[in-house]
Amino acid sequence: MELSKHLAPLARRVSNLLARGAVTLTNAAGMLQTLQVSLLASEAKDGMEHLEPYGFTSNPHVGAEILAAFIEGDRSHGVVLVAADRRYRLRGLQPGETALYGDHGDFVKLGLSGIVINGGGLPITINNAGSVTVVSGDVLADGISLKHHTHATNGAQPS
Repeated sequence: MELSKHLAPLARRVSNLLARGAVTLTNAAGMLQTLQVSLLASEAKDGMEHLEPYGFTSNPHVGAEILAAFIEGDRSHGVVLVAADRRYRLRGLQPGETALYGDHGDFVKLGLSGIVINGGGLPITINNAGSVTVVSGDVLADGISLKHHTHATNGAQPS
């Protein structure tokens, strides 16, 4: 009996280390995005910092699933380790393929047969590029080759 009394606080802390939940509100204005989440068993947490991998960021929709960590099992200050949204996840990737995706069908896929950029029907814009260089290969626009396309001169002289 004495041993279980001493182990009970440790067992409680271990059981409080991780929790699943869902996003109920986002605030992407700060240096770290904060989320309001609803954890299992209807436990609400506000202002949880969302730790994102360096160079990547997203603003998850309400209802996105999260995994939260609580250091030493202390539920007073946790962080969201990951937010995922099965409603929009790109499906059908082959082993070794990687993709960035949004919720409009837009994605960039590093695939086994090449890199695919799909705008999902939205415009694709390249801003503030000093230049764009194609080192090898060709650029096609509606099936027209940049490398092999010629223009009729119609009497025009090169300058």
